[in-house]
Amino acid sequence: MIYSKPCEHAIRALVFLARFPDQGAVQGTEIAKGEGLPAPVLGKVLQELVRKGLLESRRVPGGGFRLARNSQLITLRDVVAAIDGLDQFAECAVGLEGCSDDSPCPLHDTWKVLRRQLMNNLEVTTLADMAATVTRKNKLLRHPTQARGK
Repeated sequence: MIYSKPCEHAIRALVFLARFPDQGAVQGTEIAKGEGLPAPVLGKVLQELVRKGLLESRRVPGGGFRLARNSQLITLRDVVAAIDGLDQFAECAVGLEGCSDDSPCPLHDTWKVLRRQLMNNLEVTTLADMAATVTRKNKLLRHPTQARGK
């Protein structure tokens, strides 16, 4: 994928929380177990998401993590910006310095279109959208004939 492993972990953890909005605060170990992620690595990612304002955490008995905003208000762009940053979407596709419309690299025009499409997708896709898709896919995997209306 185009994201770092920590960013992929962040997306999966946030979607996990978005799928169960009424659950309240969830322990990091529960998220790690539910998503099959390494708890120590995920713990660092979750703390970064707290620092960036996408999660809230409570360090009291029964505490844990929860989304800082409604899942419909958090986009994939927010997550990618918080963990990986957005510089990768402004850089030259082949790593040349000074690549621009005036001095393009061989992939400049193609990458410009792809970059615009990627950013648009990140900006319009919310955690709520992702959660709904995961729920539908899980239902399909559990009951393939029922999910297809047979």
